[in-house]
Amino acid sequence: MSKAPVLDLLLHDLSLAAPAGFAIGLHIRYVAPLIMVNTYPDAWQAVYTAKVYGLRDPTLAWGLSHQGTRRWSQIGLPDPFGILPEAAGFGLAYGMIASIGPMSSRTIAGAARADREFTDEEMDHIHRIVQRMHDLSEPPARLSRPQAEALRCIADGDRHAAAAARLGISESAFKARLTSARQKLMARTTAEAVQRAKEYGLI
Repeated sequence: MSKAPVLDLLLHDLSLAAPAGFAIGLHIRYVAPLIMVNTYPDAWQAVYTAKVYGLRDPTLAWGLSHQGTRRWSQIGLPDPFGILPEAAGFGLAYGMIASIGPMSSRTIAGAARADREFTDEEMDHIHRIVQRMHDLSEPPARLSRPQAEALRCIADGDRHAAAAARLGISESAFKARLTSARQKLMARTTAEAVQRAKEYGLI
């Protein structure tokens, strides 16, 4: 069974726990995450992207160098660009960071609220949600031979009918292989599955 529905439920739980929004990068490898979800206000996301704050954000710096949880107000790192005060102007007045996993596959999540600091219990709750998401979204170590063959055909530019003929199977069987590969890679589209399989060295 696909893990995607469970991840969707956990994302819903995280949204309830972070009233002002959250951002989570699951299994960050070579700078890019396997899955990225950001529910912070669109206006703040636009400013954050335009000013390239991802390279300057003290909360991310803490998450990359520590594991566990910490309130934004307690990370103890310099913020020379004033990112946190600027975020407060968009309703992200209080926040926390959760960092899980080894440096080679780190999951980092930020959560915010506008009214008050997160309590220790709330931070523990968010940490458990993020840990569960990290565990569920662990990239596979390998694909089955049929899954890998199907994705290679698509990567080579074959259409479904041509790929099925190339493999000597029916088109419906070929589509079933693609579906199972997408589920294993937690990809919503075949193109995304091909990209992830390439990034993980599986095809």
